[in-house]
Amino acid sequence: MTRPPFDLRRLRHFVTVAEQGSFRGSAEALHVSQPSLTRQIQLLEEQLGVTLLKRGPRGVELTPAGEQFYGDATRILQMSVQAAEHAQLAAQGQMGRLDIGIFGSAVFHAIPRIVLGFRSRYPGVKVALHSMDRTAQVQALREQRLNVGFNWFFRGDSQIAGEVVTSETLRVVVQEQHPLAERDVLSMDDLRGEPLIVFPRVGRPNFADHVLFLCRQAGFEPTIAEEVDDVVTAVALVSSGFGLSVVVDAASRIVAPGVRFIPLEHVPGMKVDLSLMYRREDDTPLLQAFLAEARAYGGSGKRAAPK
Repeated sequence: MTRPPFDLRRLRHFVTVAEQGSFRGSAEALHVSQPSLTRQIQLLEEQLGVTLLKRGPRGVELTPAGEQFYGDATRILQMSVQAAEHAQLAAQGQMGRLDIGIFGSAVFHAIPRIVLGFRSRYPGVKVALHSMDRTAQVQALREQRLNVGFNWFFRGDSQIAGEVVTSETLRVVVQEQHPLAERDVLSMDDLRGEPLIVFPRVGRPNFADHVLFLCRQAGFEPTIAEEVDDVVTAVALVSSGFGLSVVVDAASRIVAPGVRFIPLEHVPGMKVDLSLMYRREDDTPLLQAFLAEARAYGGSGKRAAPK
């Protein structure tokens, strides 16, 4: 048999009487009249079809049914308080779930710093990271499977905003036995005729296209030895002697045997931008809190203080 839902006020009245052991003291604590409190308990018992309280020599006592109901009623009241608190926290961007798309060399520096900073400030938010290339991230954002994404070379479109978080300088990964490994700085012209390992294969235009552009801007057609999926593979192939590779500065944190990460001499267009991607229509407090954290990292804004 389905019973009507409980009135939380009646549950609170019952729990107070059970804990106080007195109708009189409970009425004072609840700021209600004693007859009104007695009537609320009677209505609750009628609704349940059981007796919850009995008067004894030491005051009001719980019946066996009352003992069982007291534990459940206490938990329900606690959950109601938590539910209200959770709703308020979610409205302030301090609780919920944030799905973030990640890809590329930024996972070695910028992205972890932003995410860890956000987690420390908003511990009630579940942050889930998903490794996806830019095309997959944009699709997932449109389908609302991601809240935000990080990738290179994205300026935005009519639905998805692209906001630059930080810019990275470039380095050349060189095997230690290579003649260029003795240099402290390299120029693009130093790569003329050298076998290059470029990445990634997908998501054009991408970082590989940017490297090709820089080569042609320097006046030569690059010699492509290998085209791979990611920076880790590229660095591993350099370590094995397959050629050289151009990477962003963050990739120099990759630990690989027998390689050097040599700064590339700066020329116009040399830096690459890491963009934060999100739906333009998403104005939720949770996203806004994350954007504030990312903007603070990039120096373009202030963090939203937890309320």
